[in-house]
Amino acid sequence: MSQACAFIGLGVMGYPMAGHLQSNGFTTTVYNRTTTKAEKWAQQFAGKYAETPAQAAAHADVVMLCVGNDDDVRQVVFGEHGVLAAMREGSVLIDHTTASAELAKELAQAAQEKGIGFLDAPVSGGQQGAENGVLTAMIGGDREALERTDAVLACYAKTREYMGPAGHGQLAKMVNQICIAGVVQGLAEGLQLARKVGLDPDTLINAISQGAAGSWQMKNRYKTMWEQHYEHGFAVDWMRKDLKIALTEAERQGLSMPLTALVDQFYAEVQKMGGARWDTSSLLARLEK
Repeated sequence: MSQACAFIGLGVMGYPMAGHLQSNGFTTTVYNRTTTKAEKWAQQFAGKYAETPAQAAAHADVVMLCVGNDDDVRQVVFGEHGVLAAMREGSVLIDHTTASAELAKELAQAAQEKGIGFLDAPVSGGQQGAENGVLTAMIGGDREALERTDAVLACYAKTREYMGPAGHGQLAKMVNQICIAGVVQGLAEGLQLARKVGLDPDTLINAISQGAAGSWQMKNRYKTMWEQHYEHGFAVDWMRKDLKIALTEAERQGLSMPLTALVDQFYAEVQKMGGARWDTSSLLARLEK
């Protein structure tokens, strides 16, 4: 029997993710702080929307969250109108928000006390990956809960990797963002030199992308970076939020991450340039200002 779902948060990621659930036969009720967006989603996908997170979660077997940060998660999970107030014993709560590992542990404990399964499952792949249903989910928490909800997650996450106990999904996402930050900065510096010395970008990337220098960022972003087009993809504001989480965790672990800290400050400069909503590849704009 198809599981009933609730999806909380209809941002650029959550909107299409919830749509994939409904389109794949999982009856889905959504909640969004801006009700007009929830109404639009319900009309587009022939689904339902609720006035509060609790109302959305009341009859759901699986409740998914994809909101902004730790505080946003707590607002939609706890309290009289939070999802935990209405979720049934035996249901599963899945948090797709990129948040702290400490929050994941907090949610896992709260869910366990109510007989609810919990997974922290931040995703990677950006808006395009969400729209195409090919995200990667890095998953921590109750493995048995994952087995029960894998068909649900498969609607929008092509790759689903179990990382370990609660918090390990978030820790894996931190590593993901750290690696992206370093790669994009290297690509930005390389393209800056290429432009300065007059290399043809298409010929250059065709040559170097086949070897050890190749990356997803190089393949998918070099052309838009070269053309100074940054109005797409994953926003600088979001990346800074994610890097702050990673740097805080590194400090907790007694680790130094000088490259990550430096690139985070470069992104702060991009924000000051007016690029808060630009794509993360806009590190090149900072070099060329």
